[in-house]
Amino acid sequence: MLISVFFFTSSSSTADTPVLSGNPIFTSIFTADPSAHVWNDGRIYVYASHDIFPSRGSDLMDKYHVFSSDNMVDWVDEGEILSSDDVSWGRPEGGFMWAPDAAFKDGTYYFYFPHPSDTNWNDSWKIGVATSDKPTADFTVQGYIEGLPGSNLIDPSVFRDDDGTYYLYAGGGGTSYGVKLGSDMMSLDGPIKQFTELQDFHEATWVFKRGSLYYLMYSDNNPGGNQMRYATSNNPLGPWVNRGVILDPVNNSETSHGSIVEYKGNWYMFYHNGEISSNGTLRSVCVDQLNFNSDGTIQKVVQTSGGVPAVGPRSHATEIKYYDLINESFDEYTQKTEYTMNGSNVSIGGGATRSGGTVENMHTQGSYIQLNGINGGTGGKALLTVLYASGDSGTAFKVDASGDTAGDGYFLSLPGTGGWGNNTGRSNRLIDLNAGTNNVIRLGGGMGGANVTGVSVSLVPTTSTVTEYALNGSNVSVGGGATKSGGTVENMHIPGSYFELSGVNGGSGGQVTLTVLYASADNAATFRVNSSGDQSGNGYSISLPGTGGWSTFTGQVSRQIALNPGANNVIRMNGGMGGANVSRIIVSSTP
Repeated sequence: MLISVFFFTSSSSTADTPVLSGNPIFTSIFTADPSAHVWNDGRIYVYASHDIFPSRGSDLMDKYHVFSSDNMVDWVDEGEILSSDDVSWGRPEGGFMWAPDAAFKDGTYYFYFPHPSDTNWNDSWKIGVATSDKPTADFTVQGYIEGLPGSNLIDPSVFRDDDGTYYLYAGGGGTSYGVKLGSDMMSLDGPIKQFTELQDFHEATWVFKRGSLYYLMYSDNNPGGNQMRYATSNNPLGPWVNRGVILDPVNNSETSHGSIVEYKGNWYMFYHNGEISSNGTLRSVCVDQLNFNSDGTIQKVVQTSGGVPAVGPRSHATEIKYYDLINESFDEYTQKTEYTMNGSNVSIGGGATRSGGTVENMHTQGSYIQLNGINGGTGGKALLTVLYASGDSGTAFKVDASGDTAGDGYFLSLPGTGGWGNNTGRSNRLIDLNAGTNNVIRLGGGMGGANVTGVSVSLVPTTSTVTEYALNGSNVSVGGGATKSGGTVENMHIPGSYFELSGVNGGSGGQVTLTVLYASADNAATFRVNSSGDQSGNGYSISLPGTGGWSTFTGQVSRQIALNPGANNVIRMNGGMGGANVSRIIVSSTP
């Protein structure tokens, strides 16, 4: 869900320049409250809350995701692991799935989440527990921890001490608690301790240990935006000594919440901000390095746009680095298709109106512009560009696209242009499309106004693919008098003769080049070609001039035919109009 209105310089591709994560690090959905852990498999995992877009506020937060990496730069969205629908004892209206945490013990992963059990949400908080034998999937809710206060009990944090003992910390509304967990990880083993000594505690507890010193980080009540403070102790349940602020208020968000973890010899702070959306209820997770002084105190974290450098070789990723997405060059997206707003494939509704070639009244709640029949090429990333004018100071569209597997849509910011007739606005973002030409893109309004004059979709051109089919393969059948002789199909002069190729790859669909290699002693022969992508049903004609002999395989003729997307196409050659012995068929896609 990224926008393209902030401009940063992309990292250099030279070998001497480190690859950086970029901030924010998670870009497919809006995320907050990151809880980072390193498990036994050597990967780092971040369990985050999820700001649903478009936002009505924190009451809509739901559908937890987990992200993982092995180098701090290439992050994988492992998908949704739990939602309010999975909580049988939860609030009937759902939502309110706030900041979570996770722990691992004896082969089981424990996921701790705050959730109300009643419509009166503020007085009915529970700390739920879900378990799995995997860190990123198949979590099942086991219930909630009994014996905890119900008011303002949010933001669970679970800490494992060196002796294998686990502690639960939670709190909100100015009250902070800690307690030892029982061996079942769901019961309490001792009295609940209230930490009254913490300076200006608000919420967002996180506890970790370095050497023999325990650290407790939390957010305060700083007016205009939480700061992250910390305290230290020689005991996991205090008393705590206040040490000061280690994270200043974050950009575009009054809330702050984070975690601190060591990974591959470096210490990191994960936190969230509102950089992408400029909206404090649509947040995104960031990471920066954390450093200690020689006496164990923590230096204030510097919030950066570049993030942190890689700590291993490049690896698989589903999350695109933020500054790559918002850099306006997009040089590789050169296969561009432009759509006018009065085109036959463009429809509007929900209060949007059309005036000539412009769509207006997109400020209306429920308004939309829908484009049908969009070509996604081979599928994957596509660059969407919206041309517009806006007299508002800032507008946002929700973009839905056929290839969006997360289902959240994408956030597109449209800064004001100074007037409703000042058509200088141009906003980009990367979206996901399916392969083929049946994609749909929908721009949803209701969050400020913009008069849209045009939309373009640009793809990275695919390189030509050439597939050669031998005629003695199992995917080649003959009939009507045609015969196979070794690798050659013969007797195609007989009326009704044919050969057929199955499982032909049509790539992203559309026009391809069909090439026939053959020998012929006739002056000329003609084949009728039928193919899966021929919408007319009329087929194609291809002429094969003579080569001077039935064994003189110098003939080569080509023509354009249509195929469907994918690898299940069929091509049929029909004879009966002169003879040709065919040795090979070649199918070439065009970019």
